[in-house]
Amino acid sequence: MNGHLEAGEQQDQRPEQELTWSWGHRPRSALDRVKAMAPPPPLPLTPSTPLLHGEFGSYPARGPRFALTLTPQALHIQRLRPKPEARPRGGLVLLAEVSGCCTLRSRSPSDSAAYFCIYTYPRGRRGGRRRAARTFRADGAATYEENRAEAQRWATALTCLLRGLPLPGDGEITPDLLPRPPRLLLLVNPFGGRGLAWHWCKNHVLPMISEAGLSFNLIQTERHNHARELVQGLSLSEWDGIVTVSGDGLLYEVLNGLLERPDWEEAVKTPVGILPCGSGNALAGAVNQHGGFEPALGIDLLLNCSLLLCRGGSHPLDLLSVTLASGSRCFSFLSVAWGFVSDVDIQSERFRALGSARFTLGTVLGLATLHTYRGRLSYLPATVEPASPAPAHGLPRAKSELTLAPGPAPPVAHSPLHRSVSDLPLPLPQPALTSPGSPEPLPILSLNGGGPELAGDWGGAGDAPLSPDPLLPSPPGSPKAAQLSPITEGASEMPASSGLPPPTPDARVAISAGGPPDHLLPPLGAPLPPGWVTMEGDFVLILAISPSHLGADLVAAPHARFDDGLVHLCWVRGGISRAALLRLFLAMERGNHFSLGCPQLGYAAARAFRLEPLTPRGVLTVDGEQVEYGPLQAQVHPGLGTLLTGPSGRPGREP
Repeated sequence: MNGHLEAGEQQDQRPEQELTWSWGHRPRSALDRVKAMAPPPPLPLTPSTPLLHGEFGSYPARGPRFALTLTPQALHIQRLRPKPEARPRGGLVLLAEVSGCCTLRSRSPSDSAAYFCIYTYPRGRRGGRRRAARTFRADGAATYEENRAEAQRWATALTCLLRGLPLPGDGEITPDLLPRPPRLLLLVNPFGGRGLAWHWCKNHVLPMISEAGLSFNLIQTERHNHARELVQGLSLSEWDGIVTVSGDGLLYEVLNGLLERPDWEEAVKTPVGILPCGSGNALAGAVNQHGGFEPALGIDLLLNCSLLLCRGGSHPLDLLSVTLASGSRCFSFLSVAWGFVSDVDIQSERFRALGSARFTLGTVLGLATLHTYRGRLSYLPATVEPASPAPAHGLPRAKSELTLAPGPAPPVAHSPLHRSVSDLPLPLPQPALTSPGSPEPLPILSLNGGGPELAGDWGGAGDAPLSPDPLLPSPPGSPKAAQLSPITEGASEMPASSGLPPPTPDARVAISAGGPPDHLLPPLGAPLPPGWVTMEGDFVLILAISPSHLGADLVAAPHARFDDGLVHLCWVRGGISRAALLRLFLAMERGNHFSLGCPQLGYAAARAFRLEPLTPRGVLTVDGEQVEYGPLQAQVHPGLGTLLTGPSGRPGREP
C-alpha cells in the first residue's frame, strides 16, 4: 500500500495537543462534559494540507481505481484507471457533508482486500441533500490484516477530523485514538411536524447518527410535559447529551425539567440539542446559521442539524428566567412575546396540520384583524453596548427612548421507562462500529431500512456482499444498555394522549421551582431601581428574544449569539400600517428589517426587563407556550445551559 501520512513531516510545527473536545470522551460530571466539548486550539494546518494519500480500488472489484487525498476539510478523489478524468465528477467530498465512515470486509474467504466506506449527504442540483455511500477497496498488500490496517487508518483519521480530535504528528494513526461513542438520549414527539416527526426520525435521523457511530436510546413522548417528567428521573452521568426530535416546545420541557431537579446546578449543564421536526424550529434555524449553512426548511434543515450533531461540539446557552404575575417562574431559551407575534402563534394552533404554513396563514389573518395593546415596557440596558451596526442593520432611534443598536450579523397508559429504539419497529439487521465503553453495538440503518450490506447499492453480479468490520471490538465487561439506570417517573398513571392538547384561553405552562436567583430584579410590582429605562404607549407587538431566529426562516435579531448575555428587545408601536408591518416580516426572512427605516420599529439590548400590559385582554407566550396574562419580568442568566451546536463557521470551504 502506498498510503502515507504527510502531516508527520510537520511535526515540529504542530505541538502535541491535549484532547479537549470530542464526541465520545466521557468526563466525570456535567460541568466536565461542557469543558471537554470546548473546541481545541486552532491547528496550524491549512484547510488544504494533505494528511493522507493513497491508491484504492473500488467496489465492485472490476470498477475504476482512485487516488485519495485527505485534507482537514475534504476528501479529494481522482480516478486513475481506466483513464484519468480531466474534470472528475464527485471528486471532492466536503467533510461538512459527511456523517461518518466504517470499515468493511468481504464475505468471500478468498478476498484479501479490506473496504473503507464513507456516508455523505451532498447537495443536489436543486439544493436538497441526498444520501450517498462511497466505498473504496484497500488491496495494496498481500494479506487481509495489512489491508485492514490501512482501511482502519483512513477510517480513524477521517473520524478524528469529523469529531474534532487531534491527529498525532508521528504518523501512527490507529483505532486506539478513538474514545467510546457518546451516549445520547433522543426524545421524539411523534405528533410533531404534522405527525411526520417519527417518520423523519426513523428515515433520516437514526440512519445518520448510526453512520456516525453515536450510541443512543430513543423515547417517544406520549403527552404534554412527558419529557419534563422523564429528565427529572434520569441518571444524567450516563448520558453525554439529551436531544429532542420535535419543535421548540419539547426542548422547553427538557430545560425546565432539568432546572426542577434538586441538583439543577449540575443538571442544567447537561448538553441539550434539537433536531427540527416541528412547525417553527426557531432554535434549529439559529443552529443552522451558526454552523455556516445556508437558510433551510423542512428536511434540509433537519439534515443540516443532524450533520452538525454528528460532528459534536457544544456552546454555552443563555437562559431567561421569567417571573409571572402569580410569582412563579419558568425558563426560556427562545422568546417572550406579547401582541401580534403571540396572537399569531396561539391562534394558528388550530392550523397545526399545515405545519410551518400555519404561521403564514396566521399572519394573514392577524393582519386582517390588527390590534394594538397599551402597555409599559421597562428594561435594564446592557452595560456593554453591542458593536456599531452595519448599514444593513441600522435602527431607528426614537427621540424619547434610549435604544442600543445591534451589531452586524455574523458572516395508551404510558409505558414505564424508556421505550428505547430496540422496542420500536425498526429493522436492526447488523451490528455497527463499536468502541470501548459502548453500551451496546448499534445497528447501521440505511434510508431504505436495509442493513450495511452494500451489494444493493453498488450491485455487481458475482461480487460477494460486504459486512461491517468494527474499528474496535467491545472489550470484556463492557456495559450493556440494559445496565443503564431506569428512568423513574411519578407514581400516578395518566392515560395516553393522541397528541399535545390544544391550547385554551387560560392555558398555562408548567412552572420551574429551581434555578438561580434573579439578582437584577426587584419583586414584581415593586419600584424599579435606578438605571432602568421605561416607555409606555400603544404597541402592536413586543418581543424579547435570546437567539437570532424567531422561526427557521425569520431572523429577528441577526446579530444575536447563543451566549452574548443579552435579551434582545424589539417592539412595534401603534400607528403602523398593515402593509408596513408585512414588509417588516418579509424583510425579517433575510434579517434586514432594521434597514427599512420604519419609525415604529424599536430595539434595545438588555440584561433584564419588565412588561406590564395595561390592556385587560391579550396573549402572552414564553417559547411559544401560552402563559398567564398579566405583568411579568425576566432576567438573562448568561451561559446557564449548554447547547449542542456542532462546529461553527462556514463549513467545507476550501481554497
